[in-house]
Amino acid sequence: PVSSPGKQPHKKRTERIETTTQKARKKNKKFKELKTPALQGKGDLVFIALQLFLSARIGFRAVSRVFGVLRNRFGLQKAPCTKTIVNWIQRLSITRIQNAGQLPGASVWNDSIWIIDASIALGAGKILTVLALKADHHLNTGAPTLQDVRCIAVRVSVSLTGEAIADFLLKVIQVVGRPLALLKDGGTDLAKSVKILNQRGYTVPSISDVSHVIANLLKHAYADHPSFDTFISSCGKASAKLKQTVLACLAPPKVSTKARFMNLHRLVTWADRLLKHSPAGGAAKGSLLAKLRTGMDNLPACRSFIQRFQRDAKMLLECQSILKNRGLSNQTIKECEYRLEAISPCSQIRARFVSWMRSQLETAENLGLNEIGMPISSDSIESLFGVAKTHGTGEVKDANRIAARIPAMCGQVTKEDARNVLQVSCAQQQESMGNIFSLISQRRKILPNPGSLDALNKAANHDFELIPGSKKRSKKCENKTISKDYAEMFGPVSSQKGQLISVADTG
Repeated sequence: PVSSPGKQPHKKRTERIETTTQKARKKNKKFKELKTPALQGKGDLVFIALQLFLSARIGFRAVSRVFGVLRNRFGLQKAPCTKTIVNWIQRLSITRIQNAGQLPGASVWNDSIWIIDASIALGAGKILTVLALKADHHLNTGAPTLQDVRCIAVRVSVSLTGEAIADFLLKVIQVVGRPLALLKDGGTDLAKSVKILNQRGYTVPSISDVSHVIANLLKHAYADHPSFDTFISSCGKASAKLKQTVLACLAPPKVSTKARFMNLHRLVTWADRLLKHSPAGGAAKGSLLAKLRTGMDNLPACRSFIQRFQRDAKMLLECQSILKNRGLSNQTIKECEYRLEAISPCSQIRARFVSWMRSQLETAENLGLNEIGMPISSDSIESLFGVAKTHGTGEVKDANRIAARIPAMCGQVTKEDARNVLQVSCAQQQESMGNIFSLISQRRKILPNPGSLDALNKAANHDFELIPGSKKRSKKCENKTISKDYAEMFGPVSSQKGQLISVADTG
């Protein structure tokens, strides 16, 4: 039968009704989902807070404000305050120090290389930090990052001499056992501490950081160069003359005067590029080229120094990139030697760097890492200090507060971390962190009260430290076990003198 005009067939009306019903059900489902809180428990709240601070890198107050904005979406009656977020970070540090031995992919402490370094902050104390990195890190991955290391000990002390560092390392060794090696920079105190450990019978191979080695090589080769002082002086004058002008974009980069040769290549590269903007010939009076030449000072007279430094630094930095990303091995040394052929065979830089690589290769062979690639860079601990000093500290870079957060900033944030944070009681946090002398609290107590300066001596003589420990394990006994898997894969560890040490004695 033919349907009447203006009316749809019964089948089409049914399909339209069903489509409308399905759309309505989808909308109701989405509305119900929006009403369902995104957080199913306090553990989720802590997990998101840790991610915002440690991964997204926003401050404590900002984390609290984020929860305030999303309070209804998260189903929160009240957003956690700033102090609560600070407490969660401190408790994460406590739990990570207690569980620091659970290195990703490593069965025991002895499968790791310790990276040690000290740094200064606001206050009389220096921050000594010990990080653990898998010895076979370069087996499948590139340069180590903060996610690849674990902080196993941290200490703030006024005096960090070689003896004090050795005592602290020995305290940690007596709890968790001896590492495969110690990776450090060229500091004399750190070198002395390793020597003292060897004298006390705790023989640990030492690995030198490649960045500091290259910086020292460049320093010995160019610090006494006739044009070096002229070059540095001209860069300083160029900075003063170019800033606050239309040529401000051409001002030199800022390079720290301390450890200057670590980043001097950036300054030399800038000078080389700047000189290319000034071709031979005259410049019209009042032109930008004339102003640029006035700001250069004596840089044109340093062309030979700039070209020679660039030639050497470029090859060394290429070698540095290879060793950092792939570790020191037989293959990477060959690639580095090939690149060093661009440097004159008579150059002391080339000879000393090759000699250093060969000496470090002996350590890699003793550890069984000469084919995998031995970690040779301490950039991860330098990066850690940089993040810890700028993130969540504000204007007051308090050494004690920075040290209390360092263990939390290593490794990846997991839901297991959030659960561990909730298991730490206020009493446990007070026991571990309660004796921290804050510069802010001292300022509030001392500054308005004349005659109370003597109270500062108590804080100055107090050392803050976090070291691994467990209530179920005595801190007096030394752990002298080593992973059987590691022993079978790489063989026994030997000292730098070539003496073989039995697997049971490697600690």
